Amino acid sequence: MQARLTGSHRSQYRNPLHVHTGQIVALGVRDEEWPAFAWVTTDAGDAGWTPIAWLRMLDDGRAEVLRDYSARELDVDRGEQVRLHHEHGGWWWSERADGTQGWLPARELELLEENCT
Repeated sequence: MQARLTGSHRSQYRNPLHVHTGQIVALGVRDEEWPAFAWVTTDAGDAGWTPIAWLRMLDDGRAEVLRDYSARELDVDRGEQVRLHHEHGGWWWSERADGTQGWLPARELELLEENCT
């Protein structure tokens, strides 16, 4: 599926969180704007937003990561077209023409017909 950016998007995080299946993280607050995500912190001190559905809650304020996840967002300009891979919590894992991949908010995307260029 293809989409076009209705506005420019820039990542707010210079060092996006990366977690791996089986990793244990400290569970923080739930995001008020994006409620499908919670703030987590790794033992190494890395922190960021992670999909709650991809965590298994433990009894001690921690969670086990159920699948590899990267919080990397794409920097894209208005009008740029991207390929969409999968959606979660109002964000699409997207791919630029140069192959760079990352998350983009669905509210900034205009879905295109497959034959549209």
